[in-house]
Amino acid sequence: MPERALGLHRDIRREPSHILASAVATTSIFAFATDLAGEGVETVLENVQERAGLNGLSIAASYHEGRDVFPHNPVRKVRFLESGAAFFPLEVERWRGVRLRPPVSEAAGVFPETIAAAAARGLDVNAWTVFLHNGALASTHPDCAPENAFGDRYVTELCPAHPDVREYARTLAADVAALGVETICAESLHFHGLEHGHAHERYFVPLGPLARFLFGLCFCASCLDAAAAAGADGGAVRRFARAELERVLDGGAEAELEELTRNVVGSLAGGELERYLSARERTVTSLVAEVASAARGTRLELIDLAGATKGYATGRPTGGPAAASSWQHGVDVEAVAAVCDGVEVIGYAADPERLRLDVDAYGRSAVSVILRPAAPDCASAENLREKVVAARERRLGRIDFYHYGLMRLDALDLIHSAVRTDDVDRFAP
Repeated sequence: MPERALGLHRDIRREPSHILASAVATTSIFAFATDLAGEGVETVLENVQERAGLNGLSIAASYHEGRDVFPHNPVRKVRFLESGAAFFPLEVERWRGVRLRPPVSEAAGVFPETIAAAAARGLDVNAWTVFLHNGALASTHPDCAPENAFGDRYVTELCPAHPDVREYARTLAADVAALGVETICAESLHFHGLEHGHAHERYFVPLGPLARFLFGLCFCASCLDAAAAAGADGGAVRRFARAELERVLDGGAEAELEELTRNVVGSLAGGELERYLSARERTVTSLVAEVASAARGTRLELIDLAGATKGYATGRPTGGPAAASSWQHGVDVEAVAAVCDGVEVIGYAADPERLRLDVDAYGRSAVSVILRPAAPDCASAENLREKVVAARERRLGRIDFYHYGLMRLDALDLIHSAVRTDDVDRFAP
C-alpha cells in the first residue's frame, strides 16, 4: 500500500502555520502550453508576475479535446486543442511497455523551457494534469473506455477500474513529477457522467437527473470485477439500470427530483446500487493512492469535478454544496484526501456566499480553490476580492485562477487588485 494511504506522508492540513503562510502567499493561474508558445514564455511570465501579481503558473501537462477562443493570442484566435495530448516531452524508457501512451503535442518543448524561465523569476510551476478524459486513447482502445448498461462505449474517456488505464495514470504522474513541478493538479482521476465533453452531445428525449446518472454508470468487465470483490452484485445493478432507462426512453415518467441524493440512489435495485457506488469509490480512492505514490514526493491534489458540474455554465450553482454530489463521480472526498495531498475545490460561483458554502462543505479535505475572474462568475474587483478573502480566511494553501489564455488581459488587473496583501494582518495568528 502507498505510504500516503498509511498516513505517513506530510499532511499540510495538520500544519496550521504552513497553511497560514501559503494562504497569504501562494497564487497561480492556469494556462495552456499553446498560450506560452503563441505569446512567448517571457511575455506570459511577465503578465503573470507583474500585471496579475501572482507567484505561480499551472500549465496543462495533458489535456482533452476542445475548441476555444483565445482573445489575446497573436497566433490563433480560435484553436482546436489536440485531443488527449501530453504537453511535455515523454521519457521514452518510462513508457516502454505501457499499452496506453498519449500523443505528444507539437508545443511540448515549451513546458521545460517555462519551468527554467519561471525558476529564474522565482515563480512556481504546477502541472495541471488531465488523466482520464482522453478521447485519443479511449477511441483507439475502446476496451479501456466506460461501458454503459446497454454495452455502448464512451470513447471520450477512460475507465478508472481498467488495469491498463491505471498503469497509464501512474506512468503519467511519474513522468510529470520528473519535470520538477511543485504540485500536480490532478483533473479527471475518477468516473465521469453521461455529459462530459464530446462534440455536439445531444438527445431529443427528456432525461431527468436519475436517467442521466444511470446512463453514466460503467459496467465494463473491470468495474463488474471490482464490484464483485466488494460484495456488490453488479449484474443486478446493470439489469436495473437498463430496465429503468428503457422505461424512460419509451416515455415513462421519472420521479421529479431537482438533484440526486446518495440515499435515494443507493436504495434502488434492492439496495445493490449503494454497494455498487461504494465499490466505485474504492476504485477511485485506490487509483488516487497509486497515482499519488507514483508522483514520488511531488504534491498531488485532486481537482473535484463536482464544482464544475454545478456552476460551469452559469456561475450560479443551486441546491446542496458541490461536495454533496462528489459521489456521483465515485469520489469519497475524505477518503481521497487521506491518500493524496488534499482536494482542490472548483469555486465556479458568482456569489461569494455560495463559494463559502461549497468550500466549507469539504472541511479539512480542501487545500486549494479555483476561481474564475471573469464572466459568468465575476463582474468586479470587489466581487473577486471577497472570494480571495474567503479563501484566505479558510487557510487554503493555494488560490488558482482560470484561465490565462481564455480571459481578456484586463482580467489580470482584477486579479492583481484581489490578491494584494495590504490586509495581511487580518490573517495573522
